[in-house]
Amino acid sequence: MSVAFVPDWLRGKAEVNQETIQRLLEENDQLIRCIVEYQNKGRANECVQYQHVLHRNLIYLATIADASPTSASKSME
Repeated sequence: MSVAFVPDWLRGKAEVNQETIQRLLEENDQLIRCIVEYQNKGRANECVQYQHVLHRNLIYLATIADASPTSASKSME
């Protein structure tokens, strides 16, 4: 199960730290590898579930980046 799947009652209460972000990035790496493998085998229909999880993870990471007040100032330096 993806670390981005959080029960409704915990949403907005979890602390986002480097470890969580790193786990998501590693999971995304694995998801991309699985998607490519399935596509190379001609099994595109089976990779759709992995694409959905990857999309959810990417949206979650983008939301974290957008909410981070330091991300804009660091990128301008």
